Amino acid sequence: MIAPVEELEKSLARLPGLGRRSALRAALALVREKERLLDPLVAALSFARSAVKTCSECGSFTVQGADPCALCCDAARDASLLCVVEEPSDVVSLESSGAFRGRYHVLGGKISPARKVGPEKLRIREMRERVLKNAVKEVLIAVSTDMDGDATAGYIVEVLKDTGARVTRLAFGLPAGSAVAYSDPLTLRRAVRGRMDA
Repeated sequence: MIAPVEELEKSLARLPGLGRRSALRAALALVREKERLLDPLVAALSFARSAVKTCSECGSFTVQGADPCALCCDAARDASLLCVVEEPSDVVSLESSGAFRGRYHVLGGKISPARKVGPEKLRIREMRERVLKNAVKEVLIAVSTDMDGDATAGYIVEVLKDTGARVTRLAFGLPAGSAVAYSDPLTLRRAVRGRMDA
């Protein structure tokens, strides 16, 4: 294979969800249809590189010239509620659900001793400052339910202990449409513990 296509394939394969085969198919399609596929992609990548910034308030994405972001500036949102997430993609998912109407705080990851990510590498100090400055009444921790996510949640609980804010976590349970028989024991335990009145 020629070097430019190989380089394109390697770059595409670094994207989440794209394996080598898919990256190769995409690379070949891009070079085959330069005007229809490659040129618009190059323009969109260039625009995203120059226009997308990090919100100084919440840590999610915003566009150049709009800092704080639209979610942080939205007066209709409940400023007394703060949802703490790992990444901007979590904000996108929660917003698409329509279930949360407060403000967000993006940590930029989770505590992971294996990856040498300690609390000092995350936006935890900034989160605490926001809680105190904005008199936040409730902090909803919406991080992964793996070991690193649990460690991160536990650390956040400790950091916020003396702030007066109520600290909650997302409820755990069975996904809609799933069968009890096929659920893992941890999910079932959490679903039973988090049960509610019918």
